[in-house]
Amino acid sequence: MRMDCGGFLSWVEINRQALTENVKRFKAHIGSDVRLAAVVKANAYGHGLLEAARVMLDAGAAWLAVNSIDEAAVLRKAGVTAPVICLAYVPIALLEEAAGLDVRLTIYNLETIERLAIIAARLKQTVRVHVKVETGTNRQGVHGDELLSLARAVRRHEYLQLEGLSTHYANIEDVTEHGFAELQLSRFHSACDLLEHNGISIPIKHTACTAAAILFPKTLFNLARVGIGLYGLWPSKETKISALQAGIALNQLAPVMTWKTRIAQIKMIPPGATIGYGGTDLATQDTRIAVLPVGYYEGYDRGLSSIGYVLIHGRRAPVRGRVCMNMIMVDVTNIPEAALEDEAVLLGRQGGDSISAEALAGKVGSINYEIVSRINPMLPRIVV
Repeated sequence: MRMDCGGFLSWVEINRQALTENVKRFKAHIGSDVRLAAVVKANAYGHGLLEAARVMLDAGAAWLAVNSIDEAAVLRKAGVTAPVICLAYVPIALLEEAAGLDVRLTIYNLETIERLAIIAARLKQTVRVHVKVETGTNRQGVHGDELLSLARAVRRHEYLQLEGLSTHYANIEDVTEHGFAELQLSRFHSACDLLEHNGISIPIKHTACTAAAILFPKTLFNLARVGIGLYGLWPSKETKISALQAGIALNQLAPVMTWKTRIAQIKMIPPGATIGYGGTDLATQDTRIAVLPVGYYEGYDRGLSSIGYVLIHGRRAPVRGRVCMNMIMVDVTNIPEAALEDEAVLLGRQGGDSISAEALAGKVGSINYEIVSRINPMLPRIVV
């Protein structure tokens, strides 16, 4: 249902149909034997934590994956009962809250196990944990020589359940040659074998991110953690190339987000007038400027100063001058019908043109993940 956006300076629209179809495409791709864990960390990659989570669960996602207990608490407070796994570190001070929220925890420290065991025993509540295996990212996780002792530590406690084993790929998105990913997968298999040979069975194994889920069925095991792809964005151009070369039919992923603002003022400035802070831009002719109430606080990157553009009436209006904290100025000289409070699209489609997250990322030397996830979470997210 479309809501009235008349009171918003800037807002993000989430296309329910596109998000639903993306979830269904991934579910069909990974197969019925693999559960889909929709990654909704970082405010669902900027798309709105609750808004995106509800749509994806309705579309068939089995689990949700978050970064923090704060995110898990928002989901539970809103009535979400689906399994939730926290992928990042949970401070020891928050372990009791995590247990109360029935959140699966990613662990790799003995201190976490010891404290969690005390809490779980006092609450007489089973807490399910997933051990992260270090296979080559050198970020979170334990090496093989620590894994067995950590797993045994979990199993010593009545109310702790070693439910899962996971890892994360370091170099599966940015290359078309995947030898290092193969090495990491081999190390993960060795970790699984080590536990099983010592009588420790792991019900759930998961390694696949979006790129791995698309390209390598053997990384899926029985749970896939899919993030960026569900929002209709490719992890990288290399992933897309690899998929096309392999004949993988996931090329219909549809971007879900449209980020909008509105014209707050229109003014004419004469030749020779400067525009914005520092006078970095100069009008060389009579120029019609539209002021838009959005800036780097809202997430519109300052690197887009004088090089970005927005869409107004389906046509490109170049950014003029520096991006301010809460405002940008765009040139609407060639859009004579532009008027006060007309919608301007910062990201997404309007008419026959569009601005992609990849295009914006290319202009500022970043990646599409950062472009969408940095949109201020205080801006309204509206499912349309």
